[in-house]
Amino acid sequence: MEKLTITAEAVEIIEKLKGVHGPLIFHQSGGCCDGSVPMCYPLDEFYINETDKLLGTVADCPFYMSKDQFDYWKYAGVELSIAEGRSTSFSLESSLNVRFITNFHIMDKSEA
Repeated sequence: MEKLTITAEAVEIIEKLKGVHGPLIFHQSGGCCDGSVPMCYPLDEFYINETDKLLGTVADCPFYMSKDQFDYWKYAGVELSIAEGRSTSFSLESSLNVRFITNFHIMDKSEA
């Protein structure tokens, strides 16, 4: 099983956003007031650094998270999906009245 998967609905939203904003990047936020949520930005407007790790790609978009989160979730699979309703973040999909969400599940030995 892939470590990072995506639902068809999320792919559809990403393709709409690419049509407006061009190439995109995802970063799983580290949490705070809104908790840990996936953030979607234009590729050239978000800068990763040495503390970020590439989890994988979704719909040809790189998906990063902090090294600490990456280490914490190293035995988890991650699914990117969407939910109805705007988020309180600056993520691009909020203009479409949806928000990206990540669902984590612990992988068993056959998936790891």
